[in-house]
Amino acid sequence: MPRPMATQSVLVDMIAIDGSYGSGGGQIIRTAIGLSALTGKPCRITGIRAGRPNPGLQAQHLESIKAVAQLCNAKVDNLNIRSKEILFSPGNLEHKPLTIDIGTAGAITLVLQSLLIPAVHADKKLCFTIKGGTHVKWSPSYDFFENIFCRYLSIMGIEVKPEITGYGFYPRGGGSISVEVNPGKIRPICLTERGGYLETGLFSIASTDLKPQKVAERQSDSAGKVLSTARRAQKYVDSLSTGSSVHMDSHYENCILGAGCLGERGMQAEKVGESCALLLKKQADSGACLDEWMADQILPYMALATPSAVSVAAVTDHVRTNIWVIEKFLPVEFSIDENSTPKKISCRSKQK
Repeated sequence: MPRPMATQSVLVDMIAIDGSYGSGGGQIIRTAIGLSALTGKPCRITGIRAGRPNPGLQAQHLESIKAVAQLCNAKVDNLNIRSKEILFSPGNLEHKPLTIDIGTAGAITLVLQSLLIPAVHADKKLCFTIKGGTHVKWSPSYDFFENIFCRYLSIMGIEVKPEITGYGFYPRGGGSISVEVNPGKIRPICLTERGGYLETGLFSIASTDLKPQKVAERQSDSAGKVLSTARRAQKYVDSLSTGSSVHMDSHYENCILGAGCLGERGMQAEKVGESCALLLKKQADSGACLDEWMADQILPYMALATPSAVSVAAVTDHVRTNIWVIEKFLPVEFSIDENSTPKKISCRSKQK
């Protein structure tokens, strides 16, 4: 996608984004910055996280912006912790390897959400190495990213090859992921029928200090009591902080659904596994092709490859907010069929 070089003096195409709109969280920032880098259109984001208890930019959001700024040689005004307004002016995409250290247990996968939007239109392969949290709250786990998100991008013609080289739990992080992006011609996706059921997978992990308590096995066993046919695997991993996680996915002929749950202090391992299995069962019971988390993550790529359509387990505030941001940058129109079961989301180019 050809795009002009953006500068501070030429802001005719600048996109204004109200950061308090809809869900009003970091997703607005990640999507807007990613699309700004992709299209070359500068954007001003105001009211950043205005309705949150700790408004303004936090460390996690700061690192996402810095990462995309490195990728596209952007100039960013007011890039500070607690900033409530920024101006992001992108330049040209770089193709050199990029190394990012979040410095905390900030979610690596959330940084990747911003980076991958412009990366799909790069001229050649891009390589990222990101250090931080691999399995942390309020974000997709590495397992979801690898097994669900990357699978759908592959269906759309974009090969993303991730590798986890270190596990990072809250609060110390210290995990590491390497990602290779091989851009291709992105193609439309039409996933409204699942096809036949194939199998369910279950992957339970825990830090090595939890091995004496058999946390990974207990998580796996309790999830298996809910979904007894699941193919199970478990693993203990070295990490700087104590932690555990369960990821499950159900495979169909045309799609894959995912769900995950993190261990927390005071939560029994059995509860972690059971909660994950019940989350996946909820997605399966919806009859949809995409789980509720993939539903909002796929939207920028649908907008880059129209016409596209998917059935989703739920239309969340994150979905509606992401649609609002995307339509600010790209000449597309989304529609949500609220009356269908499951609900369907479609995207088409705007009529000229």
